[in-house]
Amino acid sequence: MPKLIIDGKEIEFENGQTIIEVAKKDGLEIPHFCWHPSLSISGNCRVCLVEVEKMPKLVIACSTIAADGMVVNTQSEKTLNARNAVMEFLLINHPLDCPICDEAGECKLQDYAYKHSAGESRFVETKNHKDKRIQLGPRIMFDQERCISCSRCIRFSDEIAKENQLTFVQRGDHVTIRTFPGEEFDNPYTLNTVDICPVGALTSNDFRFQTRVWELSSTESICVGCSRGCNTEVWVRDNEIKRLTPRENFDVNSYWMCDHGRVNTWKNVNADTRIDGCLKDGEKISWEDAIKSVSDGLTQYQPEEILFIGSAFASNEDNFLFKKLAEKKGVHEVYFASAIKPGDADDILIQEDKTPNSLGASKIGLTGSNDNKSLSKKISDGKYKAAFILEDDLTRLEEDVIKSLQNIEFLIVQATNENQLTKEANLVLAASTFAEKHATYTNFLGMVQRVKPAVTSANMDRALDSMSKSRWDKFATTFDRWGRGKKYDSKPGWSILSGILNEMGEEKNYQMAEDVFDELAKEISDFNGMNYDTIGSGGALLKSFTKQEAETV
Repeated sequence: MPKLIIDGKEIEFENGQTIIEVAKKDGLEIPHFCWHPSLSISGNCRVCLVEVEKMPKLVIACSTIAADGMVVNTQSEKTLNARNAVMEFLLINHPLDCPICDEAGECKLQDYAYKHSAGESRFVETKNHKDKRIQLGPRIMFDQERCISCSRCIRFSDEIAKENQLTFVQRGDHVTIRTFPGEEFDNPYTLNTVDICPVGALTSNDFRFQTRVWELSSTESICVGCSRGCNTEVWVRDNEIKRLTPRENFDVNSYWMCDHGRVNTWKNVNADTRIDGCLKDGEKISWEDAIKSVSDGLTQYQPEEILFIGSAFASNEDNFLFKKLAEKKGVHEVYFASAIKPGDADDILIQEDKTPNSLGASKIGLTGSNDNKSLSKKISDGKYKAAFILEDDLTRLEEDVIKSLQNIEFLIVQATNENQLTKEANLVLAASTFAEKHATYTNFLGMVQRVKPAVTSANMDRALDSMSKSRWDKFATTFDRWGRGKKYDSKPGWSILSGILNEMGEEKNYQMAEDVFDELAKEISDFNGMNYDTIGSGGALLKSFTKQEAETV
């Protein structure tokens, strides 16, 4: 392989790579604003200037192709002076509003001003003022004064979102960004421009002025808005989710996620509709009484009289134990309802299947279909006298099907939030959301992915207090246990179902979600050999899926 030298270090590279790509691969950061690895090269910020031996002038690292034997210096006096000059130029008209800017703490301009600037400007004239608080689209606010004209948002809209809606107008220090005449910056991926904007020019209406980023904890998770399962970071303050941002995973979502997943999929976690504890005929009861009531209630019915409805919204661990519970009662067919929205998909990320785990539910042995007709028919037939519904409100089913469920003698609903069926159920069990538990989900590509608790529940606090230090060190995440936000009396689905199984004499001693998954991985061939460590933060493919097969799905 060809080699070049950067700051005295010899590095191998592949033909066609630029200097900045070679440096990044080797862990060396060359300062940059406009360059992004997934976007075309624009070369207009000039802060990545480097000195290359035998070249008469400095070159920009983002567009200069690496050559065998090339000697690059990113720290020479000539390079540092040029970088300093570029920073001074960029800061001439930039407002000094870091104390009120949402980007503060994550701002490249702020970071580079400390690292690569003299810290003093020779420009003493009045700054050129521009418009602030411009609503570019329904989710994006634009501050013209902060913009450094890197063009990342323009290139993203055209090249990634496939919606050419933004452009530069004017010249010189009057240049700014606008939508095309008659256009609004409105596509399913607009909020990705907030992530890639290197300054605070583009801000999210949903997160704007909510909190300072250094007051947030972040936890690796996934989006549960569709079967893609985009990798995310969950950002929390005072035990409340404040935002979701995409996490890099080239096997799933690259650097991106859709606006719906980013803004809407977590709002139920701290919603007023959350179920807080267990209810029996509308009255609050203890967990012990609730679990005993489930066991006693199901004992009164024959297997053919009980309907078990699992969920593609529930985790692999939850559905696995739910099926075991059904089998314990002699029921060998467990159903789940699909949530397909025909036409609501694209060739970027969004999928028609609006559940995070339909493939996982199928692999575990639950029965589902795209049209839900067979399930609706079974419910409406009226032969069932008892039903147990796992974490799915089923409101997308026909109204007469919902009425049939409401007329069942003994209805158990395990749910995170109130819905039409929880109001009619004989027993309601409060389940933890995806952001409050350790669990796995399987996306449509066959990738098994983990979620971790980002916010805590009252039961989680009690469990952590009793956990041994070794277990705590392994499973603790970055959430703030002592945050001031509301903590709901809920439990992870697997924990509730484990309690019911034990009440029925199953004698299972699951201490953690990992214990359930380990058993699942032994019993179900597609998951053989997997554990939480091998899944890690990037996911692991089902045994029946090769990477090439997954890419063709």
